Parts: sequence; C-alpha cells; structure tokens
Amino acid sequence: MHVAPGFSRGSLRPNDARRSHGSSRGTGSDSAKSERPAHTGPAAGGRAPVLTADAAPGGSSGPAGARVASAPVHPPRANRSYRNIARVLRPVLYAITRRDWRGAEHLPAGTGFIAAGNHMTNVDPVTFAHYLYDSGVAPKILAKSSLFSVPVLGWVLRTSGQIPVYRNTSKAGDSLRAAEQALAEGECVAVFPEGTLTRDPDLWPMVAKTGVARLALTSRAPVVPIAQWGAQDLLGRYQKLFKPIPPKKVTVVAGPPVDLSDLYDRPLDAATLREATGRVMAAITALLADVRGETPPAEPFDMRRPNGPTTDLA
Repeated sequence: MHVAPGFSRGSLRPNDARRSHGSSRGTGSDSAKSERPAHTGPAAGGRAPVLTADAAPGGSSGPAGARVASAPVHPPRANRSYRNIARVLRPVLYAITRRDWRGAEHLPAGTGFIAAGNHMTNVDPVTFAHYLYDSGVAPKILAKSSLFSVPVLGWVLRTSGQIPVYRNTSKAGDSLRAAEQALAEGECVAVFPEGTLTRDPDLWPMVAKTGVARLALTSRAPVVPIAQWGAQDLLGRYQKLFKPIPPKKVTVVAGPPVDLSDLYDRPLDAATLREATGRVMAAITALLADVRGETPPAEPFDMRRPNGPTTDLA
C-alpha cells in the first residue's frame, strides 16, 4: 500500500527496557495509562537504546554487539484496537524477519514528533511501524484516503487511529490539521515524504513532496529521520509475490532530529518548504547510505523529469 504524507497544500513505543531509567513514560503494558504532555518544540531528551536485532518480546540473544532487551507488550499510547492488531501481526513479523533495530534513543520522549522515512515497497510501512511499536511508539501514519475504503485494511486504519490523506480535494486541509492535532497531543505522526514508492532504480530516496516540511514548520515538532532497508526482500517494488521464507533481514535506523529551527520564523513559501524538505531527505539518505554501505547518487531522482535526477524543485 502507498502510505505517504504527500498531502497537497493545506492539506506506532516497547517501554522501560528501551528507555533510560527515570523516563516519564509508562510501562508499556496493557494497563499503562501514561500520558505525554503536548510538545512545545524539539525535545531535549531522547530514548535509551532499545531492542534490536532478532529480539522478540520477552528478550533473546542477538548478534554480537547488538543491543537486545526485553520488549514490553505494547506502547502506553496504543488504543485497544491497536493492541489487538499488534497481537496478530507482531508474531508473524517476528517469524518472517530478522530485525536490526537501531537508534531508538533518538525518538523524543515526552513530546509529539514526526517520524519520516524512505518508501521502497508496499510492505515497508508495516516494517516501519513495527520498528516504532517495538521502540514504544504507536505511530499515527499518514495514509492515502482510498486505503480507508479497502475491506479489512480500512477497518484496521480507522480503528487504530491512522490519518487519511485527501489529495487534490476540498478536504485536503483536514490531513494537515489532523496531523497537527495529533502532534499537539503528544503523538508520533509517521510520514513518507516521497508520497509514493521511490522511482530511483536502485531504491534510493527520490525528490520528496513538501508536506512533511509544512507539517514540521507549522507544528514545530521534532522531525526524526528514519531509514530502512530489507523490506524490499519480502515484497519487491510493484511486485505481488510475497517472499517470507526464508526470514529476511530488515534494518531500521533512526537518526537525531533534523534541525529546522532557523526556518520557523521564515515565510512559509516555496523556498522555505524546499529547504526544509531537502534537509529531511538528506538525513534519511545519509542513514540509508550507512546501512547499505554504499554511496547514494549525487542528486536525487525526480520522477517529474524525464531524465530523473535533479535538485531543482521549482
């Protein structure tokens, strides 16, 4: 499924094991009632390193050097439907993936934040959400509105509190307002800035839409760049054949929040939105390059141009 924030103009957290002791967040159990205060800007603190590589709830041994911890059952902010859905999906995901979760210490505690990731395949929103959920976050994902009409999937999206994106309609502004409200209430809003699957032939992030920048600058919420690699081995881009056997290694890594503070007081014009979007995508690309151990293209792919790569967003 295409899950992205490419909304037009106006238009998921385990607990103490992955946080440092003394965190204000709850225990992550079904009975947890911990609440986070609304954000007032980038959080000063973050999370302690958490569950990584091949650790399922209850804890297990992972590869040498990997940080492995016991994972609480559910994030404290996950509603009942979210928890029930996770009870079904997580065992399946633990069976078909070998997980390398990194960087959970960069997910802000005590504030709403934006989790921005690369988009390579229709299954990577699930692995993206799995990483966040295992890190104690129940994300609200911006997903195109048509998905909310799909049988079963639509019910899952609606009851777990995901946010529909109404593209090119009179309701386009509802998406931005719903995301801003979620951030103000201390939620994590997950976005895929490219707005669709990357068209780059080697699956590098391409030129993104500016929806993530608009949301970040209007809300002033921290933006955490997150890169993932390996989900495409479960389901290739534009492919229908799912390949769960043998289990595939999926790496997801979060980086420090992107500094956009110097842009907050600028006019919210095209130049400012392009600058903010470029910073977010550069951070995601750098994380992905480190995971892949490869050098990304000098210029990102732009699907609006026949030649592809360009930095010109005008």
